[in-house]
Amino acid sequence: MTSLVLTVLGPDRPGLVESIARIVAEHGGNWIESRMAHLAGHFAGVLRVEVPAERAAALQTALAALRAHGLESLVHPDAGPPPVAGSPLVQLDLVGQDRPGIVREISRVLATLRVNVEELTTDCSAAANSGQPLFRARATLRLPPGVFEATLRTALEQVAHDLMVDLRLASG
Repeated sequence: MTSLVLTVLGPDRPGLVESIARIVAEHGGNWIESRMAHLAGHFAGVLRVEVPAERAAALQTALAALRAHGLESLVHPDAGPPPVAGSPLVQLDLVGQDRPGIVREISRVLATLRVNVEELTTDCSAAANSGQPLFRARATLRLPPGVFEATLRTALEQVAHDLMVDLRLASG
């Protein structure tokens, strides 16, 4: 079996996930994991499938044919082994008044410490009491060897103060 990572993007409509799942199944594939969302009228998804090696090219061709229905796809071979077991995971929750640069500043700190972003979810909505735009982020972070949660917390708190956002870290 070959493991592939697929990205799909197109105007959202009912049946999109089924059309992808059908093609994967028709090629003897197994849907392993995915993240999918409706964003600004579009369907965006990332998924990992396993497929017999001899059917991988045909699967890619079949997915490319969905372009006629407005769905674009990219297929990449699985990048390799998972992160080293035992590398600690940390959950980051952040909330604050929305403004440009929040993700940039937080991600800069993470990159400087070589922290890997395993998953990131963000949204912006109106605050209940004021109606002002409120930015929220939730991330699963994998710490590299030699970086501890306390080190990460100190670095993020310095930036959070400048950004005027609240953040919480918890062992994952």
